[in-house]
Amino acid sequence: MIVFIARRLVISFFVLLAATFIIYVLTAFAGDPLEDLRQDNSPQKLTKIAERSERMQLDVPVVLRYLGWLGRIVRGDLGVNRDGQALAPILSDALSATLQLVLAATVLAITVGIVIGIISALRQYSGFDYTVTFAAFICFSLPLFWVAVMLKQYVAIEFNNWLKDPVIPPVVIGALALIGGLIFGALTVGDRRRRLVAFAVGLVVSGALFTILSVTRWFADPGLGTPLILAFGLATAVGFTALAAGLQYRGPLYAALAAAVIGAVCSQVLGPVLADPTWLEIGGLLLLTIAVCLGLGYALGGLQRRQAMTAATLTGVFTGAMVFLDRMLQAFAGFSASVRHRPVSTIGARTPNYQGDFWQTGLDSAGHLLLPTLALILISLATYTRFSRASMLEVMNQDYVRTARAKGLPERTVVLKHAFRNGLIPVTTMMAFDLAGVIGGAVVTENVFGWRGMGFMFTKGLQEVDPGPVMAFFIVTGTAVVVFNMIADILYAYLDPRIRLS
Repeated sequence: MIVFIARRLVISFFVLLAATFIIYVLTAFAGDPLEDLRQDNSPQKLTKIAERSERMQLDVPVVLRYLGWLGRIVRGDLGVNRDGQALAPILSDALSATLQLVLAATVLAITVGIVIGIISALRQYSGFDYTVTFAAFICFSLPLFWVAVMLKQYVAIEFNNWLKDPVIPPVVIGALALIGGLIFGALTVGDRRRRLVAFAVGLVVSGALFTILSVTRWFADPGLGTPLILAFGLATAVGFTALAAGLQYRGPLYAALAAAVIGAVCSQVLGPVLADPTWLEIGGLLLLTIAVCLGLGYALGGLQRRQAMTAATLTGVFTGAMVFLDRMLQAFAGFSASVRHRPVSTIGARTPNYQGDFWQTGLDSAGHLLLPTLALILISLATYTRFSRASMLEVMNQDYVRTARAKGLPERTVVLKHAFRNGLIPVTTMMAFDLAGVIGGAVVTENVFGWRGMGFMFTKGLQEVDPGPVMAFFIVTGTAVVVFNMIADILYAYLDPRIRLS
């Protein structure tokens, strides 16, 4: 392992070195960095030209300029841009904005896409599979800039207008109920009669739910409350237990249910702490939740302690997330009033000069992140869904999966312990490139939504023929590509024991 990593690092160093030279030369020859000053009619025109020429060393051959840049990088100095601004703080701000924008969208797309793809593969040629396939092909064909513009129009402008009087029209309730019924029917396995019953149940439940939300004007002052938190937590406990250990073992189920109950109770007990916390306090509560859930799994798990600890921890973290969401929703009414009932923003990373408590500033960030995150998820989700479905279908037809079934192993064990790990190998390759690409930002999305991230810094450097920002961008993204691809190679050996890193 150590020899493999060392060899990859040495090779990657020389690849990055050659790539930096090519990128620097191409950027330097991309145009005239003095073009804007040549059109300047002010008396200081010649002085400005001389200052920029000296700052960018335009009188020095490009190879020597590159060697000078390389020497500064070795010393940890990114230098300055063509206007004399230090690149280190510019890069720090751009990287922070990009990670805030793209990281959450990428992680959600990977997680949800893999789950949907696996379920689609396990229910091949079912109504759910056809629906997912149809939706994925539609999302594949949508241009990102068009999706972004549509989201700004209908999810921001129209939705903000609707929030002033959040009453759902009967026609919309009917359409939403129909969609709910179709989802229930697609998720149901069985004959036509069973799917029709599921469709009817979904239709009635969805229609009743949205009618209640409309009559109570829930969207004007939303919240979950302890009963709903408890209900979601208990349902999640059953689901995580089924995945981790199976419902035939009582120990893991009791541990997960106890984690859900304790989490719901703590939503009331910790009221003073959650009134206006800090991120440090939230992180401490998360660590405490994990510790308590591990203890519950160990104490109640019996012979299935490992599985019980997993199920209890996942349930506890999910219940904690519901408590966090409930507190944030309770602050929505005050936040909406403070931003003139325009909670969903169409541009920028935050509201200028906005002051509020922890939950209100969180809602402000979420309102700015909502549209670009949705735009990125819609495209990436389709990719991961199709990749994971195809990979899982290929693995499920392998001999060792049929052998596992022939030995009488439960289907949950066959899918999770035999097929799932190997099915992730092709997806892992794509994940490595996507997570590395996260560092590079989303150029189109940043332009549409006015984010000043890595993509903005890169395109601005190219337009201004300024190698400094371009090279700062390339150093970070190039290093990320090398590191994440190395991590993917190491994960191959973990996912498939037949793969060796020698």
